[in-house]
Amino acid sequence: MPSFDLLPGAEQSPVILHVPHSAREIPAEVRAGIVLDDPALERELDHIVDAHTAELAEEAAGLAGRAPWRFVNRLSRLVVDPERFPDEREEMLAVGMGAVYTRTTGREPLRPADTDPEPLVERWFRPYARAMTEAVAERLAAVGRAVVIDVHSYPSAPLPYELHGEGPRPAVCLGTDPFHTPPELVAAARQAFGEVGLDSPFSGTYVPLEFYGRDPRVSALMVEIRRDTYMTEPGGPAGPGLNRLARALAALVDAVD
Repeated sequence: MPSFDLLPGAEQSPVILHVPHSAREIPAEVRAGIVLDDPALERELDHIVDAHTAELAEEAAGLAGRAPWRFVNRLSRLVVDPERFPDEREEMLAVGMGAVYTRTTGREPLRPADTDPEPLVERWFRPYARAMTEAVAERLAAVGRAVVIDVHSYPSAPLPYELHGEGPRPAVCLGTDPFHTPPELVAAARQAFGEVGLDSPFSGTYVPLEFYGRDPRVSALMVEIRRDTYMTEPGGPAGPGLNRLARALAALVDAVD
């Protein structure tokens, strides 16, 4: 079974809502390589999972005037993180959080330090990357452009793994890329969400490597939502803020569509 779903939207929609970090599922063969006991693993998942973001994207898709496409990871980022560079370009390697994590959010061991990431990258990372590349290519073929809106959340207080946790932590942080995030996309997000911050505490956005820095028809924006605005931290239930955010995300979809 695939570890992700591409959920169809309107054929003429250029928008893909990308939800990479919402799941807690870890296959048994991957769990065997994680050194945490079960309670510690559940606590780590509470901190690392972007809880309820798949539901947020689903609700927003239903509210949008023209349904966007949705690409949703069904496995935990503790299996592989599909948004990391799979090589030395990834700055999070400094804290053991490249494409395959060896450290937790608290910088404690998650896997043995000598873990070979390649089997996990080959089994889970590359198929995901190929499928996301194909999804973007299909939008380009259908409508001549693609807009990837990356849906994330982050904790209200910084965790030890964060490399840039000392900066502002707004209710909504927009992650941008100098090549793929045009000013009008940022303006549309400001209009939809109201007060937002830019690139703090997290920056950048996801574009498949085949298009990254090469194809201006692919635009992208990361939407990082501070968790205390819509849920009980860490890992608790969603509250009424989720519905408000879904309406805002739908308004962004409508604006760029």
